Amino acid sequence: MKRPLLAATLVLVGLGLGATLLRDQVPVSGAQTQTQTQSGTQTTGTSAGGQAVNEAAARLQNERNTIDIVGRYEPGLVYITTEQDVVEQDPMAMMFGGGGQTQVRQGVGSGFFVNAQGDILTNYHVVAGDGGSGAAARIRIRVMDREESVPARVIGLAPQYDLALIRAEGLPANLIRPIPLGNSDALKVGQKAVAMGAPFGLEFSVTEGIVSSTARQIPIGFSGSGSGEGITQKAIQTDAAINPGNSGGPLLDSTGRVIGINTQIYSPAGAASGTGQSAGVGFAIPINAAKNLLPRLQAANGGLVFAPRLGITPGLVVQAQGQAIPVGLSALSSEGKRELSLPENGLVVGEVTANSPAARAGLRGAQDAREFPGGQVALGGDVITRVDGEEVDALEDLQAALIDKQEGDTVSLTVVRAGQTRKVNVTLDDSSFSE
Repeated sequence: MKRPLLAATLVLVGLGLGATLLRDQVPVSGAQTQTQTQSGTQTTGTSAGGQAVNEAAARLQNERNTIDIVGRYEPGLVYITTEQDVVEQDPMAMMFGGGGQTQVRQGVGSGFFVNAQGDILTNYHVVAGDGGSGAAARIRIRVMDREESVPARVIGLAPQYDLALIRAEGLPANLIRPIPLGNSDALKVGQKAVAMGAPFGLEFSVTEGIVSSTARQIPIGFSGSGSGEGITQKAIQTDAAINPGNSGGPLLDSTGRVIGINTQIYSPAGAASGTGQSAGVGFAIPINAAKNLLPRLQAANGGLVFAPRLGITPGLVVQAQGQAIPVGLSALSSEGKRELSLPENGLVVGEVTANSPAARAGLRGAQDAREFPGGQVALGGDVITRVDGEEVDALEDLQAALIDKQEGDTVSLTVVRAGQTRKVNVTLDDSSFSE
């Protein structure tokens, strides 16, 4: 599964990392609440030639559409604030027997209502606790035209998808305004895109652009523990201006349906400053991925939801930064692979977990291992070269192919075993979705 390389000067940053990097740069108070202008307001002015102009009649069709979307669905937007108690170590105080000082770390982000019960979809990184483990200690939400915020509790967290479901507590039912969910699989490049959120803490802001790409492959989310690199997934690219604080907010189409959840930007400025700023290249998680995950998030009882697994352990690892990192066969020299009778590309199967989908499908683990400078490769087992027809050369490629699968789905693997290529079908079961 090949992905184009982007210029090294660009850095991928989370938007409005509400509980991580950008919390100190994003203001969490003093922002003004916007007042909606009724689309039917009649304002009369005078043109250069002295002719009266009716502004409502003069509005372009696209303007009227945007105003209608904002008026109907912005009340379903949610402004999220988080607080986390963090102990800051003071070396001088420790020298004299003192301890660290507790600081309250704050963050902001966005979300939106998905049902009448007050469930709110947002990004995991908006509500994540310090260090990316679990949720922030205190989460509060505020809706449009309301000064008071209410607490929210975590319903489910999905770090690998960078998604979270929280629920508002004590919010009057008439203030819960779900935004309808669309169909991201039907998107076309060039369609209108309206982004809602709180850029730099400026809550209830709206920007507009187009869908620039419907299937941009980027790393999204974090490892299962809430840290580390994300899984390469399909994302919607848009040029609608999104910035830190937009994370978790909805991306809507011209019908007002949610087509994506704003999550990341490419920011050349961030390479130098460490603070992401819009460069017209933003990304949103397709809403269909969130819809597929929603039942599992609702049933998580405040816990974690994991991406599907087959039940294998990678068999080619290299030592980097003091830990073993799984890699694909492209990391080895061609000469080394010929010597070991391994294919040019693929994911080496090291171990197969007993009673797992992989074991039931007959996948084989390694019989032996060979060490080399800086790593180890397992030998004698299967090498996965394709998943559902897509090339595989790393664990993230396999995870990307599985990310949207559900219990009962069958995955077609192409494997090389003892120099012979064969097909193996693996059916996912409930063990694929447990920790």
